[in-house]
Amino acid sequence: MKTYDVAIIGAGVIGTSIARELSRYKLDIALIEKEVELAFGVSKSNSGIIHPGTQNPPGSLKGRLCVQGNTLIRKISKELGVDFKEVGELIVAFDEDDIKELLRLKKEAEVLGVPGLKIVDKKWLEKNEPNLNSAAVCGLYAPTAGIISPYRLVYDLAENAVRNGVKIFTNTKVININRADKYFEINTSSGLFRSRYLVNAAGLFADEISGMLGINDFKIKPRKGEEFILDKKKADLARHLIFPLPSKISKGVLIIKTADGNPMIGPTAEDIEDKEDLSTSDAGINRVLASARRLIPSINDKDIIAYFAGLRPASGDDFIIRHEETCPGFINVAGIQSPGLTASPAIAVLTANILKKNGLGLRKKIIFHAHRKKTVHLFEIQLSKTGSLIKKDHAYGDIVCRCEMISAKEI
Repeated sequence: MKTYDVAIIGAGVIGTSIARELSRYKLDIALIEKEVELAFGVSKSNSGIIHPGTQNPPGSLKGRLCVQGNTLIRKISKELGVDFKEVGELIVAFDEDDIKELLRLKKEAEVLGVPGLKIVDKKWLEKNEPNLNSAAVCGLYAPTAGIISPYRLVYDLAENAVRNGVKIFTNTKVININRADKYFEINTSSGLFRSRYLVNAAGLFADEISGMLGINDFKIKPRKGEEFILDKKKADLARHLIFPLPSKISKGVLIIKTADGNPMIGPTAEDIEDKEDLSTSDAGINRVLASARRLIPSINDKDIIAYFAGLRPASGDDFIIRHEETCPGFINVAGIQSPGLTASPAIAVLTANILKKNGLGLRKKIIFHAHRKKTVHLFEIQLSKTGSLIKKDHAYGDIVCRCEMISAKEI
């Protein structure tokens, strides 16, 4: 049986980010995923927002890693050829109490080092967000917010990690884990794995993985978010990411620009018990519509083309990223809800540092392939140029999705 230096459980954006970061070093790494594809857990319903760091308190891991991740994701997107668009974020105020809250958020974000923040007045809102509710009096503008495709990011991270030697095992569910003779023995549906170090990035199931090693001091509570997608003809509905003031458990119902061009509206925030419940409801969608129309009254339910729900792995107010002293070599990376996507590259660096601090030798490879060639997408090129592209690679001529013009080559 092969012994890996590090085994990572969970191949969403956190697990693939950690795998790619560790692939810089002379290590044997296994990335284990229970689903048949990557990003089939929490990451599959991610909104794709790269947050600036305006809604997490100073002193928290969320705040620090969000700001760091916002910077790192730009470098990574260039290296991997993933489109990142800086579109800016706007948190909207409607009365004097809201304004006081905006000023508090601005002050906290400045402590974290979020750049370019400013309070914009009603005149600015009318000019830059013409569809916004006319009752809005001002907003907190953060220019460094952006959007990215979370699914492309996960797959490109994984592809690059594999190029640098990482082994990925999908359709491989962890059944139990034993700590024996300085090794972790990971019994899975695909057989037995052995590793010197183990990283738990299992999303909604991180508490169950942790419990297999006797660490039960946190629980993951699924927090359901229902959302809907509008037709691309409404792409100009908003020019920025538009937020209401956040609550204690959620950033609220947002108007989201996406990397694919369709506006996304949502999500709700409902704590549930079932970690597999991705159902939508009329009540949930109606709540989203009512909240979204407070921001942009012209949103029309006739423009909705799809509904979906996702689950966030809620566990307390902050991320759980730590080495477990009672189980040497075991790193929990759990409770990674928003702003987890933004923070993912910073979480990966932090995890590598924790591993190093606890005895894992990190010797850099002489050759690390940091870059991948950007995928050419048919919908992004002129129709007159598609013929020559298909001649070079016939897979571009096999159209899998005619509505979005996606070819077999791109998949």
